[in-house]
Amino acid sequence: MTISAQVLTAADFAPFGEVIAADPARAVEINTGYTTRFHALAKVESDADVILSIFRGRVRPLTVAMLERHPLGSQAFMPLGGRNWLVVVASAPRAEVCRAFLCRGDQGVNYHAGVWHHPLLVLDHAQDFLVVDRAGEGTNLDEVFFDRPVDIRV
Repeated sequence: MTISAQVLTAADFAPFGEVIAADPARAVEINTGYTTRFHALAKVESDADVILSIFRGRVRPLTVAMLERHPLGSQAFMPLGGRNWLVVVASAPRAEVCRAFLCRGDQGVNYHAGVWHHPLLVLDHAQDFLVVDRAGEGTNLDEVFFDRPVDIRV
């Protein structure tokens, strides 16, 4: 089975979360005109502390052999290296419903709490990501593994 990556758009990604990008519709000039704030691009969902981390993604095969989800909070990824990358999400933990999105290097995503997704997928070089997620008590990671991996076509 193969899934083709589609271009990431806010409308197509809406069932899974929000796209994080400098949207001109959300631009507000602040600091006496020296800064543009792109306001409220995503909503953090959490029942505990919200933390910022940096994840360094390394190139891996473009196959999906597992999915994970974080039922107790959202998880946001914003690339820091400016390179294109991939997102794989699913409405259920099954290979046949996986969807792949090709993200530009200036686009991030915020997965809603409980959304099934593949771990970080970078395309050609290691890349750092600013990650916003939950830290606290409770089990906030579910994983499923597939008998047959799914290939991704970019």
